[in-house]
Amino acid sequence: MRTALLDASLADRAAICARLAAALDFPPHAATNLDALWDVLRTDIPGPFAIVWHDHAAARAALGAEYDRLVALFAELAAERDDVTFTLA
Repeated sequence: MRTALLDASLADRAAICARLAAALDFPPHAATNLDALWDVLRTDIPGPFAIVWHDHAAARAALGAEYDRLVALFAELAAERDDVTFTLA
């Protein structure tokens, strides 16, 4: 299973999207806004795959509200797709 590992070293959404794109082989048209990220993860990336966020408490402190939006997106994605898992480690 492909796994995208996120951690507190990722300072912003662009860095998080770059890590996801590298791990999950995003299509060239993928953008970094939340709507585009949702669309790509929901429809363009075949499963199964996992998103694992290590050091998430430090990431929350660094990213603030952006962290909350991303966690909500990943959790909703995992709830909608049986072939996707999201873990806060």
